Amino acid sequence: MMETQRLGNSDLEITPVGFGSWAIGGAGWEWGWGPQDDAESIAAIRTALEMGVNWIDTAAVYGLGRSEKIVARALEGISPRPYVFTKCERTWDEQGNVGGRLKADSVRRECEDSLRRLGVDVIDLYQVHWPQPDEDIEEGWTAMAKLKEEGKVRHIGVSNFNVQQMRRAQAIAPITSLQPPYSLIHREIEQEILPYVAEQGIGVIAYSPMCSGMLTGAMTRERIETLPDSDWRKTAGDFIEPQLSRNIELVERVKKIAARHGRSPGEVAVAWVLGNPSVTGAIVGARRPEQVRGVFGAAEFRLTPEEIA
Repeated sequence: MMETQRLGNSDLEITPVGFGSWAIGGAGWEWGWGPQDDAESIAAIRTALEMGVNWIDTAAVYGLGRSEKIVARALEGISPRPYVFTKCERTWDEQGNVGGRLKADSVRRECEDSLRRLGVDVIDLYQVHWPQPDEDIEEGWTAMAKLKEEGKVRHIGVSNFNVQQMRRAQAIAPITSLQPPYSLIHREIEQEILPYVAEQGIGVIAYSPMCSGMLTGAMTRERIETLPDSDWRKTAGDFIEPQLSRNIELVERVKKIAARHGRSPGEVAVAWVLGNPSVTGAIVGARRPEQVRGVFGAAEFRLTPEEIA
């Protein structure tokens, strides 16, 4: 069994890694990861649960509802059911154009839609995906607090918020958790955000600990060139120059440490994120069962201070 840690002010005891379901939303939308086989997605989720993972993080917008539906299918007949975390605020129109909405009626409707797609009576953690539009944060967070009071969601959190935005939300209702990007490549949250959440007792579930696959060790220049055009990473900053050369050099270092321990580079990258005491858990995405088996062992793995340095 994986050890667990309490998430912020909640009663949720979560494993160090959770299953991230952005990529299993597949292609056909702005932030897709290319074609995806639903049967493989379901097998990947079930493999993670067999390894002891007890939470799944998804969002309505992943695959424009597809990811939530796949999570529901993967959980059919599973008992005890893992915690299911999802998000609102990213909405889309009939053409698939994605935008931010935090009006109260939208938050409520999105919650009802997610409950239906996920096939659950209550969402364990409901999160505001992005703080956009900024001027509607108060209205959106008030609606989130109301959903919690009504028992539609058990806990409420935020994602991609800065300290100022978290303060504004906290003036209305407590925040259970923050979901920020955090990896060896993206350490921006170390300056202000992590000290703030630690002081406030807000849980942290870090996303993209492997920097969207860059730190798995499988990402080469050749592989990036052959990514399908429907994969958003093809034109993302971390995957093109000038950052690409620096990132590939970092991956070589990660590979050396991994080899020393008989671990995968992805496990080293995730263990690095989990080494920060402010981080409660890391969201690890996977598209196939073998990816799960290659990375989720990071839950028990710890790096030495010298390796971290």
